[in-house]
Amino acid sequence: MPHKKVNLPEKICQVCGLAFSWRKKWERNWDEVRYCSERCRRQRQSNSLNHQKDTR
Repeated sequence: MPHKKVNLPEKICQVCGLAFSWRKKWERNWDEVRYCSERCRRQRQSNSLNHQKDTR
């Protein structure tokens, strides 16, 4: 039996640069998904906070 999930859309994570595939839990907001994981999402937030502190 062939693999069912062959033609899923992919995106590139804005933090780590890795490609990640569509997931069922992202079905409603796939256009808004920018990070491959919670870890990358948190890392992005902490990097932007650190950057704001450095510029002050």
